[in-house]
Amino acid sequence: MTGSDSTILLAVTGWDPDVWQSEFAKAAPGRKLVLDTKDANEKIRYALVWKQRPGSLMGLPKLEVIFSLGAGVDHIFHDHQIPDVPIVRIVSPDLTMRMSEYVVWQVLDHHRLGLRYRQQQAQKVWHEDRRQPAAHEVTVGILGLGVLGRDAAQKLRNLGFRVSGWSRRLQTIEGVTSHFGKDGLKDFLRDVDIVVCLLPLTPETKGILSMTMFAQMKAEGPLGAPVLINAGRGGLQNEPDILAALDRGMLSAVTLDVFKTEPLPKTSPLWTHPQVVITPHAAASSSPQALVPEIVAQLESYERGEPLKNIVDKAAQY
Repeated sequence: MTGSDSTILLAVTGWDPDVWQSEFAKAAPGRKLVLDTKDANEKIRYALVWKQRPGSLMGLPKLEVIFSLGAGVDHIFHDHQIPDVPIVRIVSPDLTMRMSEYVVWQVLDHHRLGLRYRQQQAQKVWHEDRRQPAAHEVTVGILGLGVLGRDAAQKLRNLGFRVSGWSRRLQTIEGVTSHFGKDGLKDFLRDVDIVVCLLPLTPETKGILSMTMFAQMKAEGPLGAPVLINAGRGGLQNEPDILAALDRGMLSAVTLDVFKTEPLPKTSPLWTHPQVVITPHAAASSSPQALVPEIVAQLESYERGEPLKNIVDKAAQY
């Protein structure tokens, strides 16, 4: 079957599908893109998904590949009726760069006391800090050393920070101290001043950012108590535990880009806590202009008989 003979299903919720359709028309004018399966279920060969409606991918006998339109794939597994076909996650230089920009921004903001200075400005207080730690005195630890974590680690190293990382399996990155597995997590936590979480959401990582973890972190460092930055998934964090850790002085500050419930409810105490920075799931937004040409290139290589890249391990859900 050639590309012109196949149909692509765009199954998204919470996003405007028009811009995706427009970009596909530019990048692959010979391909048909549909928004539902009506009258097309026998022709649909590929599905491009973001938080698809549960069951919406069933009854597609010709479906061969599911593509996630985001860096993560946990949104796909919320649907318990997924066809048994390969799932491909997006690995894009654009997404990687956006995430690294966010991580560097937030690490530098905490490192250079941004929260304190904004509070002082609001109160019209002039207080000169005579001592600020240099980057080489601060250890930034990255939870998750996949494509995003590796790139962020290298950029932080270039700024002079000491960088360590943790992952399920051993990863080797020049200039980065690597830890892995359950035993390695303890060693990782004992040494970090700023923790950046870029883990995928899986059954193993759900709720990992909790009091159990915070209790294993050092009490004091060059920035005071450790700082937490989560730009991974909201399901990774126990939000009451984060607030309790802040109030007990176990964490000095946090930046959260993701939440268990999005949008974050107006009643959440996270909004008003003075040591919390909130961004609206904006760390690395998927750009149709950047991602569509890469998806089309992957489709074309697959149809030439080349293997798919970045296939998800369904057992690990990543």
